[in-house]
Amino acid sequence: MSLPNRTAQKHFSTSLAALIFVVALLAAGAWAHRAVYSGPPNGAPRVTRDLTGSVPAHDGEHIRLSTELGSVIVHTAASSKLDYRVHLETDATQKDAQNLLDGFHLAVNQTRDGISLAAASRDHWTGRLWATLELTIPQNSSLDISTGGGNIDAASIEGRARIMTQGGNITTANIGGAAHLETGGGNIVAKNVDGDLFAETGGGHITVGSVNGNATLRTTGGHIRVASVQGAAHIYTGGGNISLEHSGAVLTAETDGGQIEVGEATGLVRAKTDGGGIRVVRLFGPTDLQTSSGSIYLTQIDNAVKASTSSGGITAWFASPAKPHGGCDLQSDDGDIVVHLPRELPVTIDAQVEQEGDHSVIVDPAFPLKVSYGDSFDGARVVRAEGALNGGGEVLHLRALAGNIQFVLSDAEKQMQIYHDQMSQIQKQMTQLQQQLLLQAFDSAGDSQSAGSEPSNQDSPRH
Repeated sequence: MSLPNRTAQKHFSTSLAALIFVVALLAAGAWAHRAVYSGPPNGAPRVTRDLTGSVPAHDGEHIRLSTELGSVIVHTAASSKLDYRVHLETDATQKDAQNLLDGFHLAVNQTRDGISLAAASRDHWTGRLWATLELTIPQNSSLDISTGGGNIDAASIEGRARIMTQGGNITTANIGGAAHLETGGGNIVAKNVDGDLFAETGGGHITVGSVNGNATLRTTGGHIRVASVQGAAHIYTGGGNISLEHSGAVLTAETDGGQIEVGEATGLVRAKTDGGGIRVVRLFGPTDLQTSSGSIYLTQIDNAVKASTSSGGITAWFASPAKPHGGCDLQSDDGDIVVHLPRELPVTIDAQVEQEGDHSVIVDPAFPLKVSYGDSFDGARVVRAEGALNGGGEVLHLRALAGNIQFVLSDAEKQMQIYHDQMSQIQKQMTQLQQQLLLQAFDSAGDSQSAGSEPSNQDSPRH
C-alpha cells in the first residue's frame, strides 16, 4: 500500500499549527486583558500608580525580568530600546494603600549581555496589591522571566526563552531557540519552538504547535496536545489525555489515567496508560504499547509492534508491502484481537486462544492457516492457528486469554479511509481542547491574581 498523500499531510500539519497559533493569540489577549484590569472588586475604591521608562537595547541581548508578584506581558518591536510599564492597583480602603503602591520598586540595570529588571516591595506594608508589568523589547532577543504569581504572555522572539510563574498561565508565540516554560498550576500554550522545549505545569493543560528539537512535556493532571515534535519526545500526564499528530524520533508517552493518540510516528514509540485506550494511526518505527484498562487501535503498521492490554481489545491493520524489521506481539487478557492483513503480505502466524466459553480463532478463507485444539502447559483448553502466508516472513504472535482472535482480509480503500478519519479526529479533539482553554482563560485567568492578593503578614509585602 502506498503512503498517504504527502501534500495532504503537510497541509494538515500547517493548518493544525495555524489553528493552535490563532487560538493561542486569542487566549493571550483574554489573559492579557484580565491581567491588566483585574484588581480590587468592581465598584470598590482604588488607588493606582504607574512606573514607566526606557533604556537602550540591542539585537541579540538577553532580557531578564524577576518580580515578586504580578502578571507579565511582553511585546516585541523593531527598535533599539526597551520600554517598560508597571501598573499597580490596590484597594483604597486599606490602611496602607498608598504605602503599598509607593513601596513597589523596579530596578533596571544594564548587564554584560543585556538588561536586568527586578521588581519587589521595599517596605514591609501589609495589604493587597495587584501588579501588571509590560515590556516592549527588540524581537531578536532572548528572554528570562519569573514571577511569584501571575500570568505570562510573550510575543514572538528570535532567541531562547525561560519563563516561569508560581501560579498562572503561560502563553507564547514563536520562540526561535530553546524554551523552558514552567508554571505551578496553570495552562501552557505555545506556538512553535525552533529548539528544544521543556514545559511543565503543576495541574494545567499543555498545548504546543511544532517543536523542531526535543520536547519534554509534563503535567500532574491535564491534557497534553502537540502538533509535531521533530526530535525525541517525552510526554507525561498524571491524569489527562495525550495527543501528538507527528512524532519524528523517539516518543515516550505515559498517562496515569487517560487516552494516548498518535498520528504518524517515524521513530521508536513507547506508550503506556493505566486507564485509557491507545490509538496510533501510522507506525514507521518499533512500537511498545501497554494499557491496563482500554483498547488499542492501530491503523497502519509498518514495523515491529508489541502491544498488550489487560482489559480491552486490539485492532491492527498491517501495511503492505511489509519490511523485515522484526516480529509483532499482540496480547489481550480480556478482549478480542482483530488483525487485518493484506492478501500479499509475507508473514508467519502464531496465534493462540485460551478457551473460555465460546472464544475461538476466526480465519478468513483467503488465509491458509492450520487451526488445532489442545491443552496448554497448565491444563487449560486452547485453540491455535499457525501458518506461513506467502512463503512466510516475520512472526506475528497473537495471544488472547479471554477473547477471540480474528484474521480479516484487508480492504485497501477502507484502510485509507480509516487513516484519514483518524487524523481528522485528532485535529477535532485539538480544536475542542483549544475552545476549553479559551473558556478557562476568561473564567480563571484572574485566579492567580486573586491568589496573590490575599492579606499578608508584616514579613510578606507582596500580597
